[in-house]
Amino acid sequence: MTTRAEFERRSEPFRKELLAHCYRMLASVDEAEDLVQETYLRAWRSYSAFEERSSLRVWLYRIATNACLTALEQRGRRALPSGLGAPSDDPDGPSTPADVPWVEPFLMDPAAIVTGRESLRLALIAALQYLPPKQRAVLILREVLAFPAAEVAVMLGTTVAAVKSTLQRARARLDETAPEQSDVTEPTDPQARALLAEYIAGFENADTAALERALRADAAIEMVGTTTWFSGRVNCLRVLSEAVGSPGDWRMIPTVANNQPAAAVYLRDATGIHQPLGVAVLTATSTGISRIHVFSDPALVTRFEGLGSSQGLGAQRLSASPASRRPR
Repeated sequence: MTTRAEFERRSEPFRKELLAHCYRMLASVDEAEDLVQETYLRAWRSYSAFEERSSLRVWLYRIATNACLTALEQRGRRALPSGLGAPSDDPDGPSTPADVPWVEPFLMDPAAIVTGRESLRLALIAALQYLPPKQRAVLILREVLAFPAAEVAVMLGTTVAAVKSTLQRARARLDETAPEQSDVTEPTDPQARALLAEYIAGFENADTAALERALRADAAIEMVGTTTWFSGRVNCLRVLSEAVGSPGDWRMIPTVANNQPAAAVYLRDATGIHQPLGVAVLTATSTGISRIHVFSDPALVTRFEGLGSSQGLGAQRLSASPASRRPR
């Protein structure tokens, strides 16, 4: 008789990569976690009938992919501000909140993802959302995870010819929506680390010159949760200059999100305590920071805090003691 322990022993090694797969499909960490749980529940219920005609990994991906396709029938695509309209020409103007589903940042140790770490970058995740769900699934399964066309056809209940045709259409569409990524550096690259350190120093020391050095001329800032974004170093610096405040107002912890350098952000309140504010995800290139995605959600800090130290990015976690969070 099949035991739960046997099922867990065989299936658990695939949980993290299945989470990354569902995230690529849905652009939402919370939804991805729910569907991975659903995948394992369905797999356990059907495990006694699993006939080993495919590998367990392929079988789990089949369940997870179809669960994602069902979920996508119920909602529209997630987006980033740059996908909703032109950049703002008024850095001094107010941000405009919008009640739309947003692309969420993804936290996971990059080393835990077996394949396709580059495909977790925010810009590509946002571009994938323009694809119809079936095209998205085929492209991810074939191009990111490198499953053979025959296996993908079985997973999706279609033919090899249909898989090949769908992949061609998906590639053509992605070429129209995905930005150039060839110059983007890995978060562990010395240049990426240096840019993140300069960005953090700019805020913590209220040093706009450091921020200017870090940004490329064509840099952009996206305020996720609003329709507001800015393009060009001049506009970006005006926004950042108004935000930096005084030395000590900000505290930031280096971390990793979407296989990109990031910072968990704290802002000093009226009592002098640094309170969690959100997460900033940087796109680092060999010539500077090309894009900053700001997620102003304090709940994200709990999810992201502490990853930097595990990745060797030199992070120092803030003490939980309120007194230790007071500026010196």
